[in-house]
Amino acid sequence: MNAADLADALGTIARSGTKSFMERIASVGGSEGTQLIGQFGVGFYSAFMVAGKVDVISRKAGEAEAAIWSSDGLGSYTIAPIDVEEAPARGTRVVLHLMEDAKEYAERYRIEQTIKSQSGHVPVPISLLEKPDAEPVEIADGAALWTKPRSAVTEADYADFYRSVSGQFDDPALTLHYRAEGRHEYSVLAFVPSTKPFDLFDPDRSGRMKLYVNRVFITDEAELLPRYMRFVRGLVDSSDLPLNMSREMIQESPILATIKKGVTGKILSELEKRATADSDAYLKIWETFGAVLKEGLYEDYERRPTLLNLARFKTTASEGGWRSLADYESSIKENQTAIFYATGNDLDRLATSPQLEGFRARGVEVLLLPDQVDSFWVTSGIDYKGKPFKSVTQGAADLGLIPLPEGSTAPDAAASEQVTSFLSFVKTTLDDAVSDVRTSDRLTDSAVCLVASESGMDRELERLLAASGRAPEAAKPVLEINPRHELIVKLAALGDADADFRADVARLLFDEAQIADGEQPVDPRGFAARLARVITRALP
Repeated sequence: MNAADLADALGTIARSGTKSFMERIASVGGSEGTQLIGQFGVGFYSAFMVAGKVDVISRKAGEAEAAIWSSDGLGSYTIAPIDVEEAPARGTRVVLHLMEDAKEYAERYRIEQTIKSQSGHVPVPISLLEKPDAEPVEIADGAALWTKPRSAVTEADYADFYRSVSGQFDDPALTLHYRAEGRHEYSVLAFVPSTKPFDLFDPDRSGRMKLYVNRVFITDEAELLPRYMRFVRGLVDSSDLPLNMSREMIQESPILATIKKGVTGKILSELEKRATADSDAYLKIWETFGAVLKEGLYEDYERRPTLLNLARFKTTASEGGWRSLADYESSIKENQTAIFYATGNDLDRLATSPQLEGFRARGVEVLLLPDQVDSFWVTSGIDYKGKPFKSVTQGAADLGLIPLPEGSTAPDAAASEQVTSFLSFVKTTLDDAVSDVRTSDRLTDSAVCLVASESGMDRELERLLAASGRAPEAAKPVLEINPRHELIVKLAALGDADADFRADVARLLFDEAQIADGEQPVDPRGFAARLARVITRALP
């Protein structure tokens, strides 16, 4: 630029000052006001946030003279000739005289960090020269990795770039690099990490996909993916979004909404391909991020079928491995009308839960769901190929119609008169703690278990809501008793003798069911006293 160019390009903002500039914005108002951003040198004007003075020294190509533009940002500027030896041979030099409290911006690491994060991929190489006699060090080569064809990028290149955008030191488990063309054009370079980010379950956690427009960084707060895909790292570079649009306007842009939908669908599609082509590699991704992806089953109705196909589960038939819902469907038994599941916070305890005994006896597979989100998505009216999800701890088990394996004999369903009388006594004794006491068709080895009523809330969901302070008053559970269990038969045979002892036993049965369900007895001291009295009676 020559002196006239400097006045034309930089004089507007310097003459106006902050107050005048903001008044101009306000006078235009509405969407036209937002379009002023980028037209009046806001980016250049931001230099005065850290500099008490800014010099712009420039020489126009083909001209011998050079000029210097200077301003303190307070509303005035000067333009004067400058010795050609102090000016670049051609081009422009911007000099910031940093204020005392902004000296950190002159530190090398801060300069490199700013260049790489804000302008590391603009189509111009950027070098750093610390001292006049030092060799320049290239900070950015002006070539954006995502603009190159995939065949020209090595796995090492991808890994290095992934680490630079993610701040992690692992290798990506999945790399997605493509360019979308059509109504809207944009490039995508996305990575699925192989390890969990430390803040994966932070309640304020948002996505970490960066938005670029024509290789210029815009924001990392555009929420380019749904929250249940917040573990994905990378960027989207759009050719259609305007550079001079504010971040708030970008967030509401229909173009961005289309990009979000396309990128989300593409990543899920790539995960589906990986699940089919390399199941072992996909299972590693699921083990790391499955608990987060399952949030989408609760939040994203539109993509629920895809997420159900991606989901993998530990089950009573998986022998420690993972099973898909397609695997589960292939093993559904005759007359089985639902997909059964058990929720909790400990996989080992779930696998040994007494509520599973009747299902195991009939070879009915049960999903074991140990993540907190499981208690929510299974209750959201979801189904898989027409079969609803049903908790094994809620309502009656309805196992009578499912045949036993060949060679097995069905136990006598009818309870003896003594057992029936004992159940009535237990129900009367526990009237303050349970809503009902009934015989169970789900128990084969255990004496008792607790379940929720048919219309009640699943017990694990009720516990989670209670812990968060959002649950209604807890409903009384149902105590189911195995009428064929040796302990129950012997207790029933005692008849009406020693009412105090029978009351202790009834309470202990309820305590036992609570412990098996992963809870503490409601009254620990009472439990200890009852147990002591029963043991004392049993001693000679």
